Amino acid sequence: MGSIYLIRHGQASFGAENYDVLSPLGFQQSAALGDYLKQLGVRFDHCVSGELNRQRDTAKATLERMAFPQQSQLSAIEIDSAFNEFRADEVIRAHMDDLLAVEPQAMQIFSNAANHRAEFQRLFTYIIHRWVSGEHEKEGLESWASFVDRVQAGLHRLLDQADRKDHIAVFTSGGTITALLQLIIGVPPIKAFELNWQIVNTSLSRLKFRDRDLALASFNSHVHLELLKNPELITYR
Repeated sequence: MGSIYLIRHGQASFGAENYDVLSPLGFQQSAALGDYLKQLGVRFDHCVSGELNRQRDTAKATLERMAFPQQSQLSAIEIDSAFNEFRADEVIRAHMDDLLAVEPQAMQIFSNAANHRAEFQRLFTYIIHRWVSGEHEKEGLESWASFVDRVQAGLHRLLDQADRKDHIAVFTSGGTITALLQLIIGVPPIKAFELNWQIVNTSLSRLKFRDRDLALASFNSHVHLELLKNPELITYR
């Protein structure tokens, strides 16, 4: 059987003007992952990343520490937008008026999220529940169902191109991993998102495949961070 390693990006710049930038800690997490995979002797036959900066930079930083030669490492990363994260900022904006009706302070909390992390998470969870339910569709906004279809199309492309014993790395995001979990283990989307909130930056989730048959072999492993015995390395955004 072959293996697909779903790798969540390193810590991004939560609360900054541009979230899609790896933080210094995000680069440190990526390096730790690369060192760990190198020690295990893991070699990837195929590496794919979404097109977001935090995904691509996690891929580059990880593969560099796995001692891939610079030029071949760069050319080895295939970019596939199917593995992009859903546009959380667009989801929030589309549902903001509805949220303000029940949470008048929502705008202030979202505009200063870094200083209101617990309140941000509570309100963001409320919005995500509305979005994934399919009962509050917004014109021009990618629906949860469409997002899952996009991710599934990318997965099928991977499987159709793979050899039977390939080891494939997919550098992606928490929402994308959540969509794949829903597809593979059949949990309702709300339940899948309960797992999403637990996905650690640069964690590994492993799928085993034979043709298009898939099974979840492991979820959210972050041993590479735990071994460093620094709790600050374990982050969720």
